[in-house]
Amino acid sequence: TMQSSGHRFRDVEHHPLLADNESYDSSSSSSSSSEADMAERVWFIRDGCGMVCAIMTWLLVVYADFVVTFVMLLPSKDFWYSVINGVLFNCLAVLALSSHLRTMLTDPGAVPKGNATKEYMDNLQLKPGEVIYKCPKCCSIKPERAHHCSICKRCIRKMDHHCPWVNNCVGEKNQRFFVLFTMYIALISAHALVLCGFQFFSCVRGQWTECSDFSPPVTVILMIFLCLEGFLFLTFTAVMFGTQIHSICNDETEIERLKSEKPTWERRLRWEGMKSVFGGQPSLLWINPFAGFRIRRLLLRGKKGGPEFSV
Repeated sequence: TMQSSGHRFRDVEHHPLLADNESYDSSSSSSSSSEADMAERVWFIRDGCGMVCAIMTWLLVVYADFVVTFVMLLPSKDFWYSVINGVLFNCLAVLALSSHLRTMLTDPGAVPKGNATKEYMDNLQLKPGEVIYKCPKCCSIKPERAHHCSICKRCIRKMDHHCPWVNNCVGEKNQRFFVLFTMYIALISAHALVLCGFQFFSCVRGQWTECSDFSPPVTVILMIFLCLEGFLFLTFTAVMFGTQIHSICNDETEIERLKSEKPTWERRLRWEGMKSVFGGQPSLLWINPFAGFRIRRLLLRGKKGGPEFSV
């Protein structure tokens, strides 16, 4: 604990004046422009394990798409069966990978580093002796419900958990994309399992003649691996999707649930919680990972720092 301008810092959680939707706001124009500049950059965590897991996710989806398209659908004699299932599976795959990218490259709600300064304290206009809380690891004043991530090396607003499969934290600003990612992966996994079932039945009935352009042993091996992948991904993502929806409807993050933290905030329950995460009234935009995407965020604006960089 240290004294500064009649106010006290504590290395704990939050201060009521720092609401979830607020961000560090300095009176100086340089700080304001810096924050505006940060908002336009793409977030990326340079974590070796996370990058490997993210690449594996893409490779597994590409593998599933290869088996479904070239082993099952293209050799099929039923034209419309191939077209309908091919278009549906590939659309779901694109939506899943797009959701993955948005989750990975979106700032999850990082609190600016090093904002626990005298200037910032003066801008808060706190009463003498009033206690605020800071993070001793990244020297930032922690908003309510923010937690420090040891991998991102930042405090994250409404941090739910750090997911290596998306190489990022799941927090206030990217939870929607993570929910869409789990939903679309679960859907393509279920679709792949159904197609595998039909394909096995068709191959056995036809005694493996003209069943696929590949030899029967290769076809069997490819489909067995796809079934295992589909079953594991479906189980994992379906459970994660249900957990995320439950947390959103109860306005409680996974960290808060595990720590059994008593809410000091006014909870948004059920639809209010869903609308706060997905934005606005229920619509097709809720399931669109491209909503709010701006091409200019992909323009290089090279500036790196900490464990993440932005472009």
